[in-house]
Amino acid sequence: MNTQPQERRSHLRFDKIFTVYLSTQDGMMRGIGRNISARGMFIEVRDSLGLGEKLKVTFAGEDGTEMTCLCEVRYQVALAFGRKDGRPGNSRGVGLRIVAYETMDDAPLLLVDRERVMH
Repeated sequence: MNTQPQERRSHLRFDKIFTVYLSTQDGMMRGIGRNISARGMFIEVRDSLGLGEKLKVTFAGEDGTEMTCLCEVRYQVALAFGRKDGRPGNSRGVGLRIVAYETMDDAPLLLVDRERVMH
C-alpha cells in the first residue's frame, strides 16, 4: 500500500524564494514568492488580502527587467509555530491564480485562461 500523498497539480512548479511587489486597490506591498507555476503562485505577505481580490504582482530581475501579472486571491494561509529558540513564530500567505500577463504598458493583457461562459 502506497502511503505517499499523490500530487494533484498538473503544472510544473518552481520552488524558489524571490521578492515580488503586489499592487492592490489599497496601495503597494512587498511579498516573498515561495512557489510558482504556469497558473498560480503562493506568496508570503504581511497583511491579509480578501478572497477573490484582484491584484498585480510584479517580479523584478537582478538585471532590472520586470514582469507583471494580474492575479486573483484564491486562498489564505496563516501558520503559528514554535521556533528552535522557543519563541513563537508566525507566517501568513496567499494562494494566487494568474489571470493574465502584462506584455507592455500600452498593450492589453495577455490572457492565460478564459473562463467558460454557461448560457
